[in-house]
Amino acid sequence: MREPSFWYPARRGATPLAARLLSPAGFFYGLAGRLRRAGATPEHAAVPVICIGNITAGGTGKTPLALTIASRLMARGEKVHFLTRGYGGRETGPIRVDPAHHGAEDVGDEPLLLAAAAPTWVAANRPEGAAAAVRGGAGLIVMDDGFQNPSLAKDFSILVVDAATGLGNGRLIPAGPLRENVADALSRANVLVLTGRGHAGDGIAARARARGTPVFNAIVRPAAAPDFGEGPHLAFAGIGRPEKFFTTLREMSVELADTVSFPDHHVFRESDALNLLVRARELGARLVTTEKDAARLTHAPAASARARLAAAATVLPVRALVGDIDGLMAQISDAVTRARWR
Repeated sequence: MREPSFWYPARRGATPLAARLLSPAGFFYGLAGRLRRAGATPEHAAVPVICIGNITAGGTGKTPLALTIASRLMARGEKVHFLTRGYGGRETGPIRVDPAHHGAEDVGDEPLLLAAAAPTWVAANRPEGAAAAVRGGAGLIVMDDGFQNPSLAKDFSILVVDAATGLGNGRLIPAGPLRENVADALSRANVLVLTGRGHAGDGIAARARARGTPVFNAIVRPAAAPDFGEGPHLAFAGIGRPEKFFTTLREMSVELADTVSFPDHHVFRESDALNLLVRARELGARLVTTEKDAARLTHAPAASARARLAAAATVLPVRALVGDIDGLMAQISDAVTRARWR
């Protein structure tokens, strides 16, 4: 889905007509979520649960942050398993992701990225997913998303906000990008992490600090520098903020002859792949894409245009670099210790 332009108006304080007309629907969306959380009795997993989630729809860098945190925890000897809903996949789980056999159409694109780093479980029912992870050997669970899901108790919750776009127009879905009321979200967040550069997140950061909630800053940066080779490139991306990917490439001095954006979690058709291959040939350009997009091209039929696109595209992996990573990990470690004493 592409985000409506009125979610993030160019002029601060502007309220497009569409946002005003949809505000009543946003009110009921928020009310339904609040009632669902108020009426839920969260189940506790047998191991500590760390949740990394959003308050807005769209990309904020939570998956790169989840990978960074999991890497740190595993370096300390923790048996980390990921738990996620698997947006865009048909499997409801609980099921352990097997990148050798599962494609994005089965489990979603983000679980495939997570599974390359640690055992990953897809489950619509989060408590059942957590129980399956424990049976599978998990000593600690990192939830990628699920901040608004009340069914599984969290021992530490990280709220991630894009510093460049913040809370958009400040309205609830569908009038704006918010998944819930800001005060409600902050009441459950143990820390706030602002990703990227910009000042649009300053308001929620100030509100978090006023509550005594620690605020950390992070940037999403390449985890490795692939060999892009000489000459022009055609970059394509179907993620929450494609322009951030293109900007990163330019900052790496990659010459971009053209860029092509798709909606987040876009399922590539043969026509999409053919168009990209033809356009790259016309430009005399190499293809480059994101890890998430590459994951959606896995297991394409060998003779298909999608398989040719996957083989031709250079993939840029990214991770979150947290300014005070030691401070953040200390907070997480304290929460894990408390959870194990409960």
